[in-house]
Amino acid sequence: MKGIAYGVGVGPGDPELMTLKAIKMIQENEVIALPGKEPKETVAYKIAVQVVPELADKTLVPVYMPMTMDLDVQRENHRKGAKVIEQYLEEGKNVVYLTLGDPTVYCTFSYLQKIIEADGYATELVSGITSFCAAAARLNIPIVEWNEPMHVIPAVHKLESSLDMSGSCVLMKSGSHMKEVKEILRASGKSVQMVQDCGMDTEQVYNSVDEIPDDAGYFALIIAKDQ
Repeated sequence: MKGIAYGVGVGPGDPELMTLKAIKMIQENEVIALPGKEPKETVAYKIAVQVVPELADKTLVPVYMPMTMDLDVQRENHRKGAKVIEQYLEEGKNVVYLTLGDPTVYCTFSYLQKIIEADGYATELVSGITSFCAAAARLNIPIVEWNEPMHVIPAVHKLESSLDMSGSCVLMKSGSHMKEVKEILRASGKSVQMVQDCGMDTEQVYNSVDEIPDDAGYFALIIAKDQ
């Protein structure tokens, strides 16, 4: 029998927010794939190993897919990554791919999943706590109430957005263009808060647009709510 490829969310950063199911998946499977060139240097590994120390002794498989806006290069990297995983699936071994947050939200495993399934292998997803839910909890606020809509926006790709929609906006992937994103936020008139590196040792909380640094990091998550 062929193995199954699992996309497993390890949560936003705090190891205590890993699910029991994610822990069990790591404990019960030998082959663990991680998104990066050096598995033990990945954020997902550093989170999970705090809860599952035996992860260090597993078969750690690097799946390196560097960020690029070149779609052809992206597709080639996804194909290479899928082939790395499929080598183990063909041997009848399951592969547990660890990812930050939840594997259904802006996750690199999504691209691999489509290829792996098209090549005739089975996949399954194991949900994890999303970064925006963890950030809202850290800020001690609800993201939405009653009949308010919530909009999740990859800000780096939506710099033309005016954020004039009603309800709450969650802005992800904002770090590399934070200066432009801040101008959009100011013009929106919304109440703005940001958590960077939520749940990690380097976590920082900002309670207004003016507090947010222009050089915010990749794991910067903004919640903008109607006032």
